[in-house]
Amino acid sequence: MKAFVFPGQGSQYVGMGLDLSESFPEAKQVFEEIDDTLEQNLSKIMFEGPEETLVLTENTQPALMAVSIAIISILKKRGFIIDKISDILAGHSLGEYSALTASESLSLKDAALILKVRGLAMQGAVPKNKGSMAAILGLNFIQVSEIIHNYKLQKNIFIANDNADGQIVLSGLKKDIENSLDIFKENGARKAMKLSVSAPFHCPLMEPAQKIMKKSLTSLPILKPKVPVISNVTVDNSNLEEEIKNNLVNQVTEMVRWRETMIKFVNVGVEEFYEIGSGAVLSNLAKRSCPSFKRMSIGNKENVEDLLFKLEQ
Repeated sequence: MKAFVFPGQGSQYVGMGLDLSESFPEAKQVFEEIDDTLEQNLSKIMFEGPEETLVLTENTQPALMAVSIAIISILKKRGFIIDKISDILAGHSLGEYSALTASESLSLKDAALILKVRGLAMQGAVPKNKGSMAAILGLNFIQVSEIIHNYKLQKNIFIANDNADGQIVLSGLKKDIENSLDIFKENGARKAMKLSVSAPFHCPLMEPAQKIMKKSLTSLPILKPKVPVISNVTVDNSNLEEEIKNNLVNQVTEMVRWRETMIKFVNVGVEEFYEIGSGAVLSNLAKRSCPSFKRMSIGNKENVEDLLFKLEQ
């Protein structure tokens, strides 16, 4: 059984997608369609930077989706359509939109537009530089939850990502995150470090963004996915438009349940794991969580050619 997964924020880098655009006309077409849809030269920011512009959430989100769908388009052009080469899909945070687009549940145009809205809404939900996130390494979900409870931090510190045993990401106001780091270190964390993000994603502080997303998703057409897409919120798939929309709305303020998603993959019989898009964050997490998986990261021309060779066998 094959799983295709799609990366989220943090996997971006200046130059991503450039070799795909130069080597594959169908990839170039994806980037051009997104540029036209957003009325913005996003591909130039992706290919050339500057980094401080690429890392703006409103740019990062559609940019990461663009690379993922460019790769899916390359495969499709050669006859490898998504429901013939994968059995289950998932995406980390914004990657869930990439997964829905890959499964032809969302159109490319709608995905670009809604991710632009999502990025702006999430960035604007908390005043600039007031929010923060931190990675807690060496403790699992239960341990971090107990520390939050025991030190009565639950009104200020929130688990944003349960990525893997030993990698938990927290969200909160900057001052609260900074004040909590020593507490986690004193209670067994190998590392407790702030992340270079300017907003506290996947926590109740994102409620203003959630309201915007609820309104924006109302009129968005969402079709039945051609391949099951596992929700970050429910760790299950849905074929119903309203359920998919509700999950995407709730995702803004709720924890990304990635560790449980990997357990789901194991339970349903996944053996091969393909990360489609920029970077190798999810492959590295799978290496830790699911060492039995045969893993491939597909993010550049060479990776795509390797995958095509494998699929043609």
